[in-house]
Amino acid sequence: MRNRAVSVLAGVGVACVAASLTLYALLHLLPPSAALDWSTRTISQYALLPNGWWFDAATLLLAGGSLAVLVASLRAGVVRGGAAAALLLWVLGLLGVVWFEKHNWAAGPSTSGDIHRVASVVAFLSLPVGALLAGARSLRDTAARLVVLGGALSLLCFTPIVWAVLAEPWTGVRWWRAIPLGGVERLLGLAEVGTVLLLAWWAVRTEGMTRRGAGTHAP
Repeated sequence: MRNRAVSVLAGVGVACVAASLTLYALLHLLPPSAALDWSTRTISQYALLPNGWWFDAATLLLAGGSLAVLVASLRAGVVRGGAAAALLLWVLGLLGVVWFEKHNWAAGPSTSGDIHRVASVVAFLSLPVGALLAGARSLRDTAARLVVLGGALSLLCFTPIVWAVLAEPWTGVRWWRAIPLGGVERLLGLAEVGTVLLLAWWAVRTEGMTRRGAGTHAP
């Protein structure tokens, strides 16, 4: 029953993530959101458009899928402690991104927009930290090494944003204009979604190996 639960939870998680990616893709391909400049505008800008509920649905699906993968990973024993806490922060950050709408600069800054930005940063940083903490314990495992690689790649994708923020005082260029922010964020998002899928694979693979090992030693 336990190994079936891991497979089911991981499968549900992957299905939710796939559905979320489909909705994100449709936002880029169909009007009116297709007119948005994806290279400069952040993904959450879609929430302010008439079909913005697609963004909300996609992000909630990603949060739900990530939670299912987290539970599967906990049951399989590949995630624990600080890694689990960091991955839970990723899920909570995604929920915060939906609950608190980003700044609508046509109306000016807002408290909701400030919280939205914090939630985004928490989400974007928590996942790679969780992946690195989880995978670092089992570097002899191929799946664990790939999870670490996914976490490292995610952090690497985040570095242009850090550079833009730190460089602003002496370049005089506002950080969101110093880089193609939308493109960077989308690349970061893809790296992080890929890491979630790798976690799901690791959980199922580990549980399968445990099951085969138990079968080998069965009388």
